[in-house]
Amino acid sequence: MEQVTLVEQGVRLVAVQGDITRQDVDAIVNAANSSLMGGGGVDGAIHRAGGPAILEACKAIVQEQGPLPPGQAVATTGGRLLARYVIHTVGPVWRGGGRGEPEVLRSAYRNSLAIAARKGLRTVAFPSISTGAYGYPIEEAAPVALAAVRDFIAQRKAAGPLSLEEVRFVLFTRADFEVYRRLMAP
Repeated sequence: MEQVTLVEQGVRLVAVQGDITRQDVDAIVNAANSSLMGGGGVDGAIHRAGGPAILEACKAIVQEQGPLPPGQAVATTGGRLLARYVIHTVGPVWRGGGRGEPEVLRSAYRNSLAIAARKGLRTVAFPSISTGAYGYPIEEAAPVALAAVRDFIAQRKAAGPLSLEEVRFVLFTRADFEVYRRLMAP
């Protein structure tokens, strides 16, 4: 499998083309909708592959706190996935970039990583949040994603030890992978 890797303050940032539901990591991130009830794209694939335990955990979260606002994140079991956890986050719907979309996207990555760090996880895999049905152009979203991850690592490392060893960007299409490859090239 082709990949590109950078090391940021001792944490590997890896981009691969592949299926996020098949990643052998501590947690995968789900580009969810606010209802957390599954849907199309990555969200539907994760719910199908992980089985009913994920949906049941999502229902309990929504019952307790209501729909998940864009930029926020919550964790559930990984069900039948290789990953122990699924971190669900809601990215922004693209409306041209002038309505806070980059800030919400940064929050989605940052809040997902904060959950991974609180749980002491070593490896986490992200899809390209908001670039599917939510219409965020990959060329605009990828630099925001990489900057959010780098900033999170820098801030957490400055505050003390960080459990994260690898953050993986799993891109479903070759075209999306190529965007990350260009951005991560030395």
